[in-house]
Amino acid sequence: MAGCKEYAVTVKAKERVAAGLPVQEQRLPLSNLDLLLPALDVGVFFCYKKLPAEQSPATFATMVSALKTSLARALVTYQPFAGEVVTNSMGEPELLCNNRGVDFIEAYANVELQELRLYNPDESVEGKLVPKKEEGVLCVQATELKCGGLVLACTFDHRIADAYSTNIFLVAWAETAGSKPISLSPSFRRSLLTPRRSGSHDPSLDRLFVPFSSLPPLPPPSPDQEAAVSRIYYIVADDIARIQVAAGGQRTKMEAFIAYLWRVLSRTARPEDKVCRIGAVVDGRSRLAPGGEMAGYFGNVLSFPYGSLGVEELKDMGLEEVAEVVHGWLRPAVTEEHFRGLVDWVEFQRREPVVPRILLGHKEEGVGCMVSSGRRLPVGEVEFGWGRAVFASYHFPLENPTGYAMPMPSAKGNGDWVVYMHLRKSFADLLEAEEPPVFRPLTADYFLAVAK
Repeated sequence: MAGCKEYAVTVKAKERVAAGLPVQEQRLPLSNLDLLLPALDVGVFFCYKKLPAEQSPATFATMVSALKTSLARALVTYQPFAGEVVTNSMGEPELLCNNRGVDFIEAYANVELQELRLYNPDESVEGKLVPKKEEGVLCVQATELKCGGLVLACTFDHRIADAYSTNIFLVAWAETAGSKPISLSPSFRRSLLTPRRSGSHDPSLDRLFVPFSSLPPLPPPSPDQEAAVSRIYYIVADDIARIQVAAGGQRTKMEAFIAYLWRVLSRTARPEDKVCRIGAVVDGRSRLAPGGEMAGYFGNVLSFPYGSLGVEELKDMGLEEVAEVVHGWLRPAVTEEHFRGLVDWVEFQRREPVVPRILLGHKEEGVGCMVSSGRRLPVGEVEFGWGRAVFASYHFPLENPTGYAMPMPSAKGNGDWVVYMHLRKSFADLLEAEEPPVFRPLTADYFLAVAK
């Protein structure tokens, strides 16, 4: 299926959905780990196929009504998503839980689900299916398709929630729609991330993060600067396993995946590029409290380790050797001490905002990419009563010289991955040309063939 490049989206209605019960206004401070994130919005969307009437009599009107009603109930428990970000007396962002509500948009798109060219979200998703959040913390858009299908999309403030926090909210929202109890209650206990009195941290954190004041002005784009594009691919389970074996068999799937990307990235380097960098987003919940108190923690619990190699050195290395290097710089960042030290380090830098260094592609005289794991995206659990999603993906066109990749589970549930990427076109072209193929452009034939 070739897909449809052009289609129009018409906004039919817009209203604000607040928590269904009165809530007491309160301020919730951001944790030290929240303060590592600049003001960024992240999108996520779910595609639902129209079921035969005998399986589900739901119409778009009844689906929207169910979404709004259950959202109002879910916001009673997840009050931060109904609030707004304000500035406190110290000039830092803070969350005001005032039940402002969530902007809810109803729209219609004159395109069928099978015609959506999701491989190219710049054309099919951006500015159409995923809403731009104007105010508040969360914005929702429900879009009816010409075929009767539905696309449900959310855009959230990354300073308030990471992907894990949003995932547990989405599941709770769906559970509420099904009149089920919320399976995982959120925790807003910022004391879980309180700095230690000793205030100790490893000096390596000075390399991973940098204060804003030390940054030179971002140079204007040069006329010959290569544009970044967004792409969505799928990787079949057999190819994931093959890469892991080629990486030595001892490394995790993510380590092997990062190593594979790093080697291909080195081949996109320009003559003036000296180094090639790649980083990973690490969730610290299981490191700080394995199997316990942090499981429902709502907020950001992330670190951003990365590795850097000379371009020519990297080109000469085998995949197993590169995977060993990836393991080397990831290993120190997947410990409790790393995250406790990171909380302490931010406290030491508290008077000045900081930013992950891996995002600063213009400073490093080279090419870079950041890999964030979306493999916990609950594709099959965000079910509101009209069937499981046939496709779901994050949407994060990061306006930054550093590329971005996010692998997620396929709705097929067969071990395949879906990968959202925002990268230079030359990088995309190389990935698609690799033999044997790994990154396969997403097609409707793939995402509509979801196992029953």
